[in-house]
Amino acid sequence: MDLAGKKLGLLLSAPPESPGFHHCAGLAEAALNAGIHVFCYCIDDGVCAARAPRFQALRQKGMKLHVCAFGAEKRGIPMDDSAVFSGLTIVSDLIANTDRFLSFN
Repeated sequence: MDLAGKKLGLLLSAPPESPGFHHCAGLAEAALNAGIHVFCYCIDDGVCAARAPRFQALRQKGMKLHVCAFGAEKRGIPMDDSAVFSGLTIVSDLIANTDRFLSFN
């Protein structure tokens, strides 16, 4: 089955040292290698993963990385160009507009 061009939405609420982060990043990498468009939204402790080298490498491969602006502010993470800092409406858009949506925590 050819999956190229499909859209995968990921929600990450786990910090970068957790198994959930590594599973999320591994799936994102495999999907990108298969030609799938990957969109990831980090929320709660997942906002700490935004600057993780593995996620930044995935951004370079084409993953669209969104981070909860409120969660970042709450944890003292400054908003910069490491991701798109946005609100929860993006999560709703990802759920509605991706072919699959998975959550990792």
